[in-house]
Amino acid sequence: MALSARSLRSDAARNRELLLAAAEEEFAKRGMDASVADIARRAGVAKGTVFRHFATKEELVAVVVGGHFVSLSTVAGALLESADPTAALLEFLTVAAQQLQHQDLAFLQEVTEGDPTVTECRSQLHAGTSALVDRAQEAGGIRSDVTGADILLLLCALVHTIGLRTEPTPDSWRRHLIILFDGLRPQGASPLPDPAPERL
Repeated sequence: MALSARSLRSDAARNRELLLAAAEEEFAKRGMDASVADIARRAGVAKGTVFRHFATKEELVAVVVGGHFVSLSTVAGALLESADPTAALLEFLTVAAQQLQHQDLAFLQEVTEGDPTVTECRSQLHAGTSALVDRAQEAGGIRSDVTGADILLLLCALVHTIGLRTEPTPDSWRRHLIILFDGLRPQGASPLPDPAPERL
């Protein structure tokens, strides 16, 4: 009996999710040396299935990276409705750090530099983060001279910091996040040198 169009779409969507999850694992393990065959094998699909969803490995990388930006942009957008802007920014950083600590995919951002889709997703994340920062500053919760780009760069630094610990626990990042966030508070803040970064 022929499969219905809905069933085919469901299978395609499931395969795409499997491929993206497998790609993240393979890229984290092997870097750009991860092959399409490796990814297909981990996802439990045929190699041809990969190319039905992604024309090239580079396109697959771009979708993986862009997906992380979109996920965090969605979190930022939802938190813009929070009644406590300072707590909302801390919650955003908490969610972002929790997601990123499980990933060793920073190198992929360099690989996808200039990709128009990734650039657009990154811009949306910058906009969402900057909006959270603006609200927290207006509420007096954080110093007035930091930018959304500062926040994202500090988040990257937090992820690398955890990677340097010899015996990190699953919650090691929380200690350093609190240190980071307390450094954003206006009390006792020293003037910042140099121009603020405009983007990540």
